[in-house]
Amino acid sequence: MATQSPQRPLPPGPVGQWRGERIDRLAELAATPPDERGESLTRETLRRLRRSPMAIVGAVVVLMFVVIALVGPYVLPYPPTATVGLDQIRPGQIPGPSAEHWLGLDHLGRDEFSRMLFGARQTLLVGVVATLFGFSVGALIGGVAGAANSLGSRAGQWLDSVLMRFIDLLLAMPPLLLAFSVAAVLGRSLTAVMIAVGVAATPIFARLLRGSMIAQAHRDYVLAASALGVRRNRVVLGHIFPNSLAPVIVQATLTLATAIIEAAGLSFLGLGNPNTSIPEWGTMLAQAQDQLAVRPALAVYPAVAIIITALGFTLLGESMREALDPKLRR
Repeated sequence: MATQSPQRPLPPGPVGQWRGERIDRLAELAATPPDERGESLTRETLRRLRRSPMAIVGAVVVLMFVVIALVGPYVLPYPPTATVGLDQIRPGQIPGPSAEHWLGLDHLGRDEFSRMLFGARQTLLVGVVATLFGFSVGALIGGVAGAANSLGSRAGQWLDSVLMRFIDLLLAMPPLLLAFSVAAVLGRSLTAVMIAVGVAATPIFARLLRGSMIAQAHRDYVLAASALGVRRNRVVLGHIFPNSLAPVIVQATLTLATAIIEAAGLSFLGLGNPNTSIPEWGTMLAQAQDQLAVRPALAVYPAVAIIITALGFTLLGESMREALDPKLRR
């Protein structure tokens, strides 16, 4: 029978003590149940979001807004453009809430509740499309600049410098002023508002993605992949770029709140849909300015809706940022 060789004793001194502590630590990890050793970033982020009151409030507000925007137009009590109560309008008098009209009528006898529900869809459409436009263009510019910088070649450095100077030029203008300028050039339309707000959001996504890619390029896994002989362009496209998208996606949630406010501001200034009979919260707020002395609630309803919706997206975005940022985890 084969005899087992006696276990080699640990050397005396600090080295032996360090090795002993190391072995004990490995034994503890081996005895730890699998579900207690750690969890994925996604599960940990969701767990932190569920424990955050700010995230819960933001998610509830966002969910309510999305449900109203998607379902509201199909359950309208009255057509949003129909003057169902025109005979009730008197000079200096606009009827308020009643059993037939929950939020009353506007200055043209249209049901305010129906217009608020329909306007939620228009506001969500403008905000989402503008954010997606800014995200796509910004991610393209920032991704190309970050990849060019990560490759380390002279041509890549030159391309990165040119793209970032263009982004700096856009960042030099305030976002609302930039959106106003683009919308004025494109003309008065809902599409122009979407493009204008998207252009104003593009520099944020571009700078954020580029900075995230440059930070990822100095991580240990990139060094390990390069040491193993993996091509640099494959490392950039297969590892650095995907791992850099998390903060950009979080920023998209925050930008959606800003996009809703800026789109409402452009519509308020008269650069939105030329057909003002189609309800949109910014347009409704602008139309209510002439009726403040008669019925100020017509301005309060869309203003409060814009504020609450933007606050919901902001709370949810900030909670996601804290849950994903290792420096802010508690």
